[in-house]
Amino acid sequence: MAGDRPLEPLLDLFLTYVRVERGLRPKTVDAYGADLQRYLDFLHREGVREADAIRPEHVSAHLAELEEAGLSARSQARHLAAIRMFHRFLLGDRLATSDPARAVERPKIGRSLPVVLGHAEIEALLAAPDPATAVGARDRAILELLYATGLRVSELCDLTLDDLHLQAGYLVARGKGNKERIVPVGLVAIAAVEHYLRSARDAIARGRAGRHLFVGPTGRRLSRQTVWKRIRLHARAAGIRKEISPHKLRHSFATHLLEGGADLRAVQQMLGHADVSTTQIYTHVDRRRLRGLYDKFHPRA
Repeated sequence: MAGDRPLEPLLDLFLTYVRVERGLRPKTVDAYGADLQRYLDFLHREGVREADAIRPEHVSAHLAELEEAGLSARSQARHLAAIRMFHRFLLGDRLATSDPARAVERPKIGRSLPVVLGHAEIEALLAAPDPATAVGARDRAILELLYATGLRVSELCDLTLDDLHLQAGYLVARGKGNKERIVPVGLVAIAAVEHYLRSARDAIARGRAGRHLFVGPTGRRLSRQTVWKRIRLHARAAGIRKEISPHKLRHSFATHLLEGGADLRAVQQMLGHADVSTTQIYTHVDRRRLRGLYDKFHPRA
């Protein structure tokens, strides 16, 4: 129903504007419509119902979701261009009071190596939440689980209690296309999750928690946006200067496994990559590190 999706009429106004006043070709208008419909679907899932409720973090999180879905930086940049034009239109026609896309950086074109956290940065980040508090115990479990498993943030948020098999040391994740995969979980992450379940989950949800593992005060599952914000908060507390996101922990998980000698196919399976070529970018990160060590320590480098 239109009342359930109040941003949709704004999209209709924008498409009429670019078609009639800007005179754009029908194919271009259709492309804008498809990209922006995907954006509005994301906002709807995040509970955003008004234009003035959209924040730069929502735009950034949407781009991160597109990256997780496998879209190239070029395609992400095209999406951002449509989003920017949409918000400029809303601001110009006084349908919104701000432009949340203005401050969001354009994705770099070209395949760049993923940014990963060093081991010391990981330790500082994982130690940042205070497990003596309910929210701190939850956040510690989130961080430990992300780093221990390499889950996508959407997969983490979708985890239910039935997906956990902690005594056996694994969980069941549901990736793209709702495909299930078994992912091992280390002892430290298991201990953090068990502590959260034992002492924090019910306190946070005030007895209203459903079946999802990570919940907020309403008892409903945490949104990806909330997880993103919590990770950034703890990264700042840990003194980490890099731009941090859940996907950075996924990158770090894969890179650190390969640095430690893990088999590429095993890492591919744990990450849920359909094609091993997607996983191979992490071997480039490892080779870059090895080259740096060689240049630093070999007498004839």
